[in-house]
Amino acid sequence: AEPSKSQTRKPKCGKGTHCSRNAYMLVYRLQAREKSLTVEVPAFLQELVERDNCKFEEWCNEMAEMRKQSVARGKIKHEEVKELYQRLPAEAGSPYDFISLEWLQKWLDESTPPKPIDNTACLCSHGKLHPDKISLMKRISEYVADFFYRRYGGGPRLNVKALCKDCVVERCRILRLKNQLNEDYKAVTNLLKVTVKGNDGFWVGKASLRSWRQLALEQLNEQDEDAEHSNGKMNGNAQNKDESNEEKREEEEELNFNEDIVCPHGDLCISENERRVVSKEAWEKFKQYFPKAPEFPNSKECCSQCKILEREGEENEALHKMMASEQKTSLQNLFHDKCRPCLGSWPQETDELYIVSQFFVEEWRKFVRRPTRCSPVSSIANSVLLCPHGGLMFTFASMTKEDSKHIALIWPSEWERIQKLFVVDHVIKITRTQGPGPEGPRYSSEPQLCPECREGLLCQQQRDLREYTQATVYVHKVVDNKKVMKDAAPELNVSSSEAEEEREENKPEGEQDPDFNQANGGAKRQKLSQQSYITYQKQGIRRSTRHRKVRGEKALLVSANQTLKELKIQIMHAFSVAPFDQNLSMDGKLLSDDTATLGSLGVIPESVILLKADEPIADYAAMDDVMQGQRGWRGGGLGD
Repeated sequence: AEPSKSQTRKPKCGKGTHCSRNAYMLVYRLQAREKSLTVEVPAFLQELVERDNCKFEEWCNEMAEMRKQSVARGKIKHEEVKELYQRLPAEAGSPYDFISLEWLQKWLDESTPPKPIDNTACLCSHGKLHPDKISLMKRISEYVADFFYRRYGGGPRLNVKALCKDCVVERCRILRLKNQLNEDYKAVTNLLKVTVKGNDGFWVGKASLRSWRQLALEQLNEQDEDAEHSNGKMNGNAQNKDESNEEKREEEEELNFNEDIVCPHGDLCISENERRVVSKEAWEKFKQYFPKAPEFPNSKECCSQCKILEREGEENEALHKMMASEQKTSLQNLFHDKCRPCLGSWPQETDELYIVSQFFVEEWRKFVRRPTRCSPVSSIANSVLLCPHGGLMFTFASMTKEDSKHIALIWPSEWERIQKLFVVDHVIKITRTQGPGPEGPRYSSEPQLCPECREGLLCQQQRDLREYTQATVYVHKVVDNKKVMKDAAPELNVSSSEAEEEREENKPEGEQDPDFNQANGGAKRQKLSQQSYITYQKQGIRRSTRHRKVRGEKALLVSANQTLKELKIQIMHAFSVAPFDQNLSMDGKLLSDDTATLGSLGVIPESVILLKADEPIADYAAMDDVMQGQRGWRGGGLGD
């Protein structure tokens, strides 16, 4: 009912009754009770009940008896613990034993019966009590120890003679060395400030000087650990620690003191920037901690083999730089993408173009840009573009589109220079011939296309597109039924770095490459030998084939065997849109089958999927219509 302005009063009702204006409320009142009926239980049921009652009584009696026995054992154990606890501490001057503290705690715990005594975890390599394990042991009187070993067994028994003197002496020696190390570190620091004159002194690696104190501490700690864990039956943790240490040593190459200036031939390295001369006094300090360190007096000559290799390396670097500079000057068009021809807009001044693999171009450019770091390219392997029968794997139409990323086109004049500089295994040429009449030009290749292998390549590519894992697809959310048209205005959507890259690609080659600009003395770029290249540059600009993300778009990693429902869950985490509110489409086709795989739906790597999210109802007129339907209840019994 509609709320009235005046507050409604509660209806009056008598005692024991309840009134309400709410619909669908029923109140029941008990008028009279029915007389209880006497039901006779069948004989077989009565027998089953009596049998269960007997079993239950027997179980109760057993539990009571077990409880009595447990209480009796507890009293006996309590009296035993009470008596032994008073005699547990060893008096001064009386014989005593060491027992495992862990075992003693378990003995005091009444819930678990104690096992035989085990003291092996606290033994050293000499079979005696390790000084570092004293905290894990409890000193008890000999009387209590006799009782424990007589009743529970175990061992080995550790009495006053079980303390290991050798371990204590070794531990004291290591502690004294550590204290001495701190003093020697200060003394060496002062000695390194003194300038060594003449041929006195010794060569020490700078890396070793920076870390010699740490290396000495590691040596002392290793000696301590070897002494502690040399007995394999000490405990399981020690064995695991030894195994982990061995794995680390196998993975990491250990570099001992002063080995950083040792060349591969075992002699003094030729790089003086990695070493310095220290005084004789400082070297004697080092020898105390590293007696096996390689020793190189100041008068020691560098490795002769390394000198020869260094000289050869410098000559090779100079040769590579000269080779890269000559090749870059000779093959300017190959170095710059802007200067290469394009099949989409065939240049008018030539009817022949040559093809090389794009892999060769990329490797050659790496060498030209970094001749001292990259190896020179000596051959062109065009066999990757041919089938086993020697035929071409690409059609003219495909080389203008999707297969253009595998090939690079070469001008005829530049091809002559390439043949002189590199070894070419197969010559691939595209020829244009003018056909009779208005048919236009025809294009042929040498070698010719292999139809069978081309068909097999296409089938394999289609199979790869349907059987991918961890590929990238892009999901673009449509807002207000409008999609950002990245093809119409890409400069509005690309990121700043990509826009800068686009501007860089559109620069003339002289402005894009500082080396080329500098070689020409800052003058205006030279005109190309091909007069029609300006027309080609306007029509056939090479653009990046990689996908450019736009605003409102996110990249997801998917697999071909992944279902559409699983993709919707990924989209839900990326866009905060529930799966039942997602309307997905690709290339105008609605994706609606949640059980279908992405491969069967035609989703391939680099696909762009449009997401249209169902928004909540905000149409108040429609909500009024719903309320109008509810007003039909008014005036009826349910509305009161």
